[in-house]
Amino acid sequence: MRGFIHHIDLTVKDPWTSAWFYDAVLGYMGYRRLREDERGFDWEHTGASDRLPSIGIFKAEGPNAARIHDRYSPGLHHVAWIAESRDDVDRLHTLLLEIGATVLDPPADYPEYGDGYYAVMFADPDGLKLELVYEPRDKPGLSHI
Repeated sequence: MRGFIHHIDLTVKDPWTSAWFYDAVLGYMGYRRLREDERGFDWEHTGASDRLPSIGIFKAEGPNAARIHDRYSPGLHHVAWIAESRDDVDRLHTLLLEIGATVLDPPADYPEYGDGYYAVMFADPDGLKLELVYEPRDKPGLSHI
């Protein structure tokens, strides 16, 4: 479907240090680790017939490789995935606490983002902001413009 995300690649300081986190979080969301090479890892979604979108984490390189991520600088602010329900969001929050992940904002309603918008916001080991959100959509193709 034209315009849908095919893959997301994230740059991290050390993919081998972060893989446990992504195995837990992405595994919860239905992804499985597909590939590992000298640069990092890829996960694919097991519930989609084409296994997309895929998510990759790759080793930071170059003179800024040690720079701390700042989501308010040019670049990625955050990635948000769709949850099946509010309970789905709550269960991920429980998992995040169990694995010692950084929870930026525990599950809460965010009416400023839309009717029924309920999300947990968290960070990966490098400080990249991630989110799982449940937002009921009553009408296919509903636009929030």
